[in-house]
Amino acid sequence: MQSLRAQSRSSSGKVVARHPTCNFLLEVEKDRLECVRRLKEEEAASNTKEPGCKGTWDNIACWDRAEFGETVTIPCPRALKTIFGRTGNISRNCTAAGWSDVFPNISSMCGLDTSQEKLVFYVAVQTLYTLGHSLSLIALTTGSTILCLFRRLHCTRNYIHLNLFISFILRAVAVLVKDAILFNRSSLCSNQPSLVGCRASLVFFQYFIMANFFWLLVEGLYLHTLLVVIFSENQHFIIYMFIGWGIPTVFVSVWVMTRIYLEDTGCWERNDNPIPNWVINGPIVFSILVNFIQFVNIMRILVQKLRCPDIGGNDQSQYRRLAKSTLLLIPLFGIHYVVFVSPNESITEDYKIFFDLALGSFQGLVVAILYCFLNSEVQGELKRKWRSMCLNCHLSRAHHFNNNFTSRNDSEQMTQFHHTSRDQSILQSETIIL
Repeated sequence: MQSLRAQSRSSSGKVVARHPTCNFLLEVEKDRLECVRRLKEEEAASNTKEPGCKGTWDNIACWDRAEFGETVTIPCPRALKTIFGRTGNISRNCTAAGWSDVFPNISSMCGLDTSQEKLVFYVAVQTLYTLGHSLSLIALTTGSTILCLFRRLHCTRNYIHLNLFISFILRAVAVLVKDAILFNRSSLCSNQPSLVGCRASLVFFQYFIMANFFWLLVEGLYLHTLLVVIFSENQHFIIYMFIGWGIPTVFVSVWVMTRIYLEDTGCWERNDNPIPNWVINGPIVFSILVNFIQFVNIMRILVQKLRCPDIGGNDQSQYRRLAKSTLLLIPLFGIHYVVFVSPNESITEDYKIFFDLALGSFQGLVVAILYCFLNSEVQGELKRKWRSMCLNCHLSRAHHFNNNFTSRNDSEQMTQFHHTSRDQSILQSETIIL
């Protein structure tokens, strides 16, 4: 739901920052109090008991008193008009049984014209990407821990993988936090986060999304450079860090400034002005296109290398190797985003939402599995660590068993010594007596 104005003024005249949902509830409550006050004044002024329908408040709109058979038409409620900007009219009939239902449907006239199937689709997409980000969060956290703990895995390639994992983790956290704030269904304004906190969550959300795309770009740059140019890896890692974390900082800062001066409304979740939207989406689209070009060039290089006569194997094995390389690079480069890279809304909007949000949320999980859990180096280190732990456990048990065995032998020898000494003492006494 789109939000109200970013600031609401209290009775003292001070500007109070509130969450958009809280603002909406306060605006509706203000309309209710005004409606009840006006209806009581009209009822007190008329002092008649004429038949008809009494004036009423239906939780969103105020309806004046009407005679039987009369149709009352009013404009869209002020609170809905402020949010959605629609200026339709709604009506109710006064019948002998009371007020009829509102017609036409208030959602279609004053709100978002969204069908029930559309709402079910959005709920399903939200459920899918919440599940995808949660699973990705668990897998990426585990993979990042593995890459940090084992020193033999510390190299430029894995450092880049680690930063990509961290960007996926931050992206998943930002999405879950943003949903928890924007889709908070609490009806109490005291439980709503402040507008400053809501906007801060959107700023971090935009930053982590862009950083994730730019670390995908870094992965492509690193692999492409390895295949084309020979260079010192350590000297270029600082450049990769700037591309992955520095460039998104610049564009998100510009986005914040454009929001403040061009579209400082609500929680900054609306995109009525195209300029702030392009400040974020423009660099992301650019990174996707550059990665796609690098992907095509890397595929070309791989085909040339597979066709080299020095590489053994028949055509079938070469094509199988090429297909495997392609499938491994698609999630790492984010090639699936190219399908719906156009920012313009079209007939494929639902497919774009499904691929970008629902399926894209599992990208972190797939990357963690392919480039960490299925990596031969990582598996070798885990197996080596497991064998070391098993060997230490076995040695500890053997040491404990040896200690127990030695202690028991010493006890038996001492007992035997005492028995021998006692026998010798008795024999000596008997000899003296004789």
